[in-house]
Amino acid sequence: MSKTKSVYSCNACGSQFHKWAGQCGDCGAWNTLHEVRADNSPPRLKASNGYAGQVAQVTVLDEVSVNTETRTSTGLSELDRVLGGGLVEGSVVLIGGDPGIGKSTILLQTLTWLAQDHKALYITGEESLGQVAMRAKRLELPCDRLRIMAETCVENIAATLRSEKPAVAVIDSIQTLYTEAIQSAPGGVSQIRESAAILTRYAKQTGTALFLVGHVTKEGALAGPRVLEHMVDCVLYFEGEADSRFRMIRAVKNRFGAVNELGVFAMTDRGLREVANPSAIFLSRYEEPIPGSIVMISREGTRPLLVEVQALVDDAFGNPRRVAVGLDQNRLAMLLAILHRHGGIPTVGQDVFVNVVGGVKVLETGSDLAVLLAVYSSLRGQALPTDLAVFGEVGLSGEIRPVPNGQERLREAAKHGFKRAIVPKGNAPRQPIEGIEVVAVGRLHEALGAL
Repeated sequence: MSKTKSVYSCNACGSQFHKWAGQCGDCGAWNTLHEVRADNSPPRLKASNGYAGQVAQVTVLDEVSVNTETRTSTGLSELDRVLGGGLVEGSVVLIGGDPGIGKSTILLQTLTWLAQDHKALYITGEESLGQVAMRAKRLELPCDRLRIMAETCVENIAATLRSEKPAVAVIDSIQTLYTEAIQSAPGGVSQIRESAAILTRYAKQTGTALFLVGHVTKEGALAGPRVLEHMVDCVLYFEGEADSRFRMIRAVKNRFGAVNELGVFAMTDRGLREVANPSAIFLSRYEEPIPGSIVMISREGTRPLLVEVQALVDDAFGNPRRVAVGLDQNRLAMLLAILHRHGGIPTVGQDVFVNVVGGVKVLETGSDLAVLLAVYSSLRGQALPTDLAVFGEVGLSGEIRPVPNGQERLREAAKHGFKRAIVPKGNAPRQPIEGIEVVAVGRLHEALGAL
């Protein structure tokens, strides 16, 4: 039998070398060589089960048996919403976020609740068993049934999982694991990829639901190879401002539910608590109307969400600045050009600052109309009615384009007491909605005139 050796492959051009170097000798790229395993034995046919845990064979699609996935509640309805209705058997969930944002806390809360009816195992590679026990006691969590282990070798973890056979397991974190087949340090690209492959294959073969905790880079992306996000079934991002007690979990990939679903939590001295009515925390109630503030009806996943958009326009001292917090800054510059060209309102020589209250990030284009109306209100110094809500996408030719699920957005606004809404003509309801007057507009100048 030939010995399995390690080689170093370039991520840019695919060239392989026997020694690591800072620069690829073929393409000249820097820091692209990563360790991979190379088997020198001649190729042979063998049964392979890959990541999916099934033997490779050709089958007619109509003959494949489909079992309706059984979902298990995690004990937190907001987390269940993000997962698509609950935890699916055999699924692998990757959750990432900034340090200290609450990843280990929410998973410890989830596992202690699941351990009451299911066999659960918590594997920590970053903390000692005493530290995990201290957190559980501080949060007053039931600790009598949750099993816990401190280990970083993925081969030992796989052996423990096979012997314990838990229904749910947490690996905290994937960046601390290493496999003995590769000599590089834990946290490297090769170590993360191979460790995740071993754990994913185990989950698919046995039906164990796995939670993998992932670190993030300074830019906010998950650390490690991009293939890590392709391997797993769900990718969740923990978001939140450092000075805010609210935390949001957003699903950017979900094979068992809708993406861009949002779960809202509040950090307390007893851990994370779910927020039943997120729209209430993102709305500010003023004693009197103020310029530059408007309420937008957004939609996160399957749930409409009311958030407040604030704008401040002031004289620029030097080069004008365009700053957007919670929105795309490049899109803000485009919207200001549309406001000038099709609304006749210039912002030349003005600083424009736009903020979404509460730290939530709005990713959809339905916020365009709200941003423009808030900027117009601040520039003119005219306060908008507090019972007014808007949504709509603005095109480059000044048209107001419809957005998905307009009826649900209007019903959510009416439920929170809003009396008037400016919406695109394509989202105008066929039947009047009780308690709210809908003004449908087709062009930007019509929306400005409706104010």
